[in-house]
Amino acid sequence: MYKVDKEVVFCFGFRTAFGGGKSTGFALIYDNLESAKKFEPKYRLARHDLVEIKKISRKQRKERKNRGKKLRGTKKAKAAVAKK
Repeated sequence: MYKVDKEVVFCFGFRTAFGGGKSTGFALIYDNLESAKKFEPKYRLARHDLVEIKKISRKQRKERKNRGKKLRGTKKAKAAVAKK
């Protein structure tokens, strides 16, 4: 249909129709890869292997959450940024 590279086509939001046999979804086609990287959310870029998302372990997330509970105000925000 469109003569574009598959790297600039981002499909998402697919739903299957009841009974099967048909799916509907949404797609965005960008002019080039730079504009796609500028406007697409990071999680969709990660699906295309264009950006790497660091996976923080569950235990580290929980420890950071509980450390933040002990602080208030601007100190809490500073602690969250410093731990990243």
